[in-house]
Amino acid sequence: MRAILSRLIVMLPALLAMACVVGTLCAAFLWSLDAVTRARFDHPWLLFLLPLGGAGIGWLYHRVGQSVEGGNNLILDEIHEPGGGVPLRMAPLVFIGTVATHLFGGSAGREGTAVQLGGSIASAAARIARIDEAGVQILLKAGISAGFGAVFGTPLAGAVFALEVLAIGRVHLPGLLACVIAGYAGDWACQAWGIHHTPYVIHYAGGWSGLLLLKAAIAGALFGFASLAFAEANHVLGGWFKRHVRYGPARPFIGGLVLIALTYALGTRAYLGLGVWSADPHAPTIPGFFTGPVDGWSWALKMLFTVITLSTGFKGGEVTPLFFIGAGLGNALSGVLGGPVDLFAGLGFVAVFAGAANTPLACILMGLELFGLGPILPIAVACFAAYACSGHNGIYLSQRVWRPKFLHPRVEAGVSLRALRAARKGR
Repeated sequence: MRAILSRLIVMLPALLAMACVVGTLCAAFLWSLDAVTRARFDHPWLLFLLPLGGAGIGWLYHRVGQSVEGGNNLILDEIHEPGGGVPLRMAPLVFIGTVATHLFGGSAGREGTAVQLGGSIASAAARIARIDEAGVQILLKAGISAGFGAVFGTPLAGAVFALEVLAIGRVHLPGLLACVIAGYAGDWACQAWGIHHTPYVIHYAGGWSGLLLLKAAIAGALFGFASLAFAEANHVLGGWFKRHVRYGPARPFIGGLVLIALTYALGTRAYLGLGVWSADPHAPTIPGFFTGPVDGWSWALKMLFTVITLSTGFKGGEVTPLFFIGAGLGNALSGVLGGPVDLFAGLGFVAVFAGAANTPLACILMGLELFGLGPILPIAVACFAAYACSGHNGIYLSQRVWRPKFLHPRVEAGVSLRALRAARKGR
C-alpha cells in the first residue's frame, strides 16, 4: 500500500495535468459536436456530402493513421502488454474524424473519441514525465477514466470503467485511486469550460416489488441479446467490408451512399447523428424515450444506421448510440411488460451498454450518477442480466476473460474476445 501511494505521489503532477488537458479537449470536442449538429440541422444538404466526407476520413487514416486504426482496442492492448505506447496522432485524427462524421450525418457516438483522447494524451504525458512501465499502465487507465468521466459527466463510472473494461469478470484494482482522481479532474476541467450534460430523469417512485424486479431481469436479458446483436453485426459487417473493399477510403464512401439511401427510404433523418436532441420535435431522441409515448422500433433502426456507419470506417464511439438503442428498447418493452416508461428507458440506457462493453459495475455506477439512488436495485438487476446474456462477445475485442461468465463456464481464462471470436469462426 505504501509503495502504491508513493508511486501515486510521484505521478500526481503528470496525472492532474493529463486529466485537465483531456477534460479541456473533451470540452472542445463536445462543443464542436453541438456546433456541427446544429449546422447539419440548419443545412440539410450536408447529408449529400456524407460519402465524400467519409472518403476524406478514410483517406486521412489511410495516409497517416494506420498506426492508430485500432482505436480503443489499441489502448487496451497497450495496457495489457506495454510496447511502443499510444501514438499522440491518435488524438487529432479521432477528433477530426468524429466531428466530420457528425457534420455530415453519420450515426456514431462520443465515448470512443473521449477514450482515445485520454489514452493518447496519457501516453504522451508518460513519455514526457519518463514514467516506468507499471506507471504507464496506471496512467493509461487514468486517461480512459478522464475521457469517459468528462464526456458523460460521470467521473466515478469513468474510473470503474477504466478498470473493468480490461477483462471480463475482474475489476483491475491497481490504479483505482489514480483513476478516481483523473475522472473527477477531467470532469471538472470539462465543466469549467461551461459544458453541460443532458439530464436524464426517472420520475418513477413506486415500490420495488418482486414482480417489477422480475420484469427488470427479463428486460435485462433482452438488453443483453441486443448488445450481442449490435457487437456481432459491427464485427461481421466490418470484416466483410475489409475483405471485399480493400481500399480504405472507399469503404466509408460506400457506407455514406447506403446511409443516404436508407434515410430517404424511411423518410426520416431521425437516426442520423447522436440522437440526443433533434430539430424535429416529433423525432425519437434519447430524452424522449423517458417520457413516451411507447416507440416500438426506433431502437432497431438506430442499430442499423450505427452499424453501417461504424463498420464502414466512419469515426466515433458506440456508447451514445447504445444509449439510444437501450432507452428505445426499454421504452418499447415498457409497453410489452407493463412497466413504467421512464424506468424501463433508464434500465435500457445503462444495461445495453453493460452487455456490449461487459462492464456491469461501471454501468450501475453510471445509473447512480445519472438517475440517483432510487432506481438502483432494478438497474443492478438489469445490468447483470444483460451482462450474463451477452456472452463472451462485445464491442472491445481486446478485452480478455479473467473469470468466465456463469452461462459459459468452459471458456479459458486469459483469452481475448478476438481469439474467442476467431475460434468460433473456425468451427
